[in-house]
Amino acid sequence: MTVLSTRRRQRDIHVIRQEAARTMAPESLIPSRSGHIVIGVDTHKHVHVAAVMDPIGGILDTLTVTTDSAGFARLLIWAVSFGKIIAFGIEGTGSYGAGLTSFIRRQGHKVVEVNRPDRRMRRLAGKSDTLDAENAARAVLAGFATAVPKTADGTVEMIRQLKIAHDTAVKERSAAMVTLKAMLIHAPEQLRKDTAEKTQIMLARHLAALRPRTLDTPEDAVRHALRSIARRWQNLDAEANELAGMIENLVTCTAPQLLDAYGIGPDTAAEILIVAGDHPERIHSEAAFAKLAGISPIPTGSGMSSGRHRLNRGGHRQLNAAIYRTAIVRMKFHEPTIAYVARRTAEGKSKRDIIRCLKRYIIREVYHLLKPTSATGVTTG
Repeated sequence: MTVLSTRRRQRDIHVIRQEAARTMAPESLIPSRSGHIVIGVDTHKHVHVAAVMDPIGGILDTLTVTTDSAGFARLLIWAVSFGKIIAFGIEGTGSYGAGLTSFIRRQGHKVVEVNRPDRRMRRLAGKSDTLDAENAARAVLAGFATAVPKTADGTVEMIRQLKIAHDTAVKERSAAMVTLKAMLIHAPEQLRKDTAEKTQIMLARHLAALRPRTLDTPEDAVRHALRSIARRWQNLDAEANELAGMIENLVTCTAPQLLDAYGIGPDTAAEILIVAGDHPERIHSEAAFAKLAGISPIPTGSGMSSGRHRLNRGGHRQLNAAIYRTAIVRMKFHEPTIAYVARRTAEGKSKRDIIRCLKRYIIREVYHLLKPTSATGVTTG
């Protein structure tokens, strides 16, 4: 009798659980929705992959569109159909996602720049366009991605494009001069004597004026090669100088107060503007600007080693190098900086530590030069 009673109770419990499951099943299958969504986009050259995410309902759908106006419009219509858009999280806003970013902004929606996922997480969770789009949406929703992308539609974008052309011309010009001097080692003795102790411009002029008449010996070939490389150097030098003049004019019109600061020339000012963008108000503090330049120290304290910091190896390395050059110039010629270096040296600071401090002071000064006034929105000097 005891065994039968136990079996009957177990059967009754099983029936009750089945009834409860049937009762609760319809409600549990209905997904909860908040009505607010975040769109994550993984950008490519020919297609963009988007994922829509609800803070409560999770990933709702994904879509692949072409990288043209029709594809952008289709993506926006698709996104609006799911609810009120909080923000778009877009990867590569400065490269493949630039067109989509500009289109979304013109429609009045918020855009957040999303960095690519950590490689460790990619190895653990896998890699696909859909997963990247979902991760972009999650990064925005979780607050990991907060950077406001550059507008890339003003004078600073013009400076950036000209700076790319200028830097490549300078790099190729240097390579041409190195090759020129290396080939002079195999030139005839008289030609080596004629070009000894000449400056780069004089050397290029002398070799570009060579007139080899024949091509019968290695010496004739060397003369032809030297003349060709020298003319290439002259063309690159003229190109670099022309681009440098254009950049200086744009910098002078955009932020003349930067050029008034001691030790900051057109090239350094151009790097500063490129990092800040056409709307420097997107950088909320001078500490954030220092982090963009890779000048802010990173805390490394753990347990009993609290208070330690290490160098920031990230950030915009070109701007970091430009601020370093400014610090070196001030250390040599700027009287207040010379006095500061002497005082800090007396306190026991090394030269390397003093340069780090100077770079941090300079980036703070630059940030306040770029900071727009609340009344006019114009950068102040």
